[in-house]
Amino acid sequence: MQPSGEGAVQLRDVVPDDVDAYVRMRCDPVMTADLGGPLPREGMADKVRRDARDAAADVAWIKMIVPDPAAPDVVAGTVTLWAHDAEDGRVSEIGWMILPEFQGRGLGKRATRALLERARDEDRWGVVHAFPATGNGASNGICRSLGFRFVAEREVTFAGRVLRSNHWAIDPRTDLTPA
Repeated sequence: MQPSGEGAVQLRDVVPDDVDAYVRMRCDPVMTADLGGPLPREGMADKVRRDARDAAADVAWIKMIVPDPAAPDVVAGTVTLWAHDAEDGRVSEIGWMILPEFQGRGLGKRATRALLERARDEDRWGVVHAFPATGNGASNGICRSLGFRFVAEREVTFAGRVLRSNHWAIDPRTDLTPA
């Protein structure tokens, strides 16, 4: 999947071989500072297998961000869109993580836009929510720049941890800002 336009980024489904990238993103204290700290390395292979299964079954869009199509084995991070039960009913949620050496290049924004454009084009997922930590300026900036509307600050649970987050929502069919 590759969006059109300048600076397009390639997205591919997560596969079981992506364990190292997951470990770098989810088990590193710097990467997880806004997520309550690193997760244990044990269980990452199982998590990647479950995610690869869900991506292959089209239950969730779990994409690896490939910054250079000439080097398809190098990933910059992930962007994921999935549905889950929440206290206010069924919710479609999007989230992203960009490895430190790729941050500041706009990859998170372009990858998030690509998935939202696909949701719009396929008329799938309905209103999409994002819950970046209140102190995560980059992720909150992505939400603002793509046309998400701020809903409220709220506590969310991630990996068994309660985090203070900004709740953003977008209807990709009507609210996505032009590229």
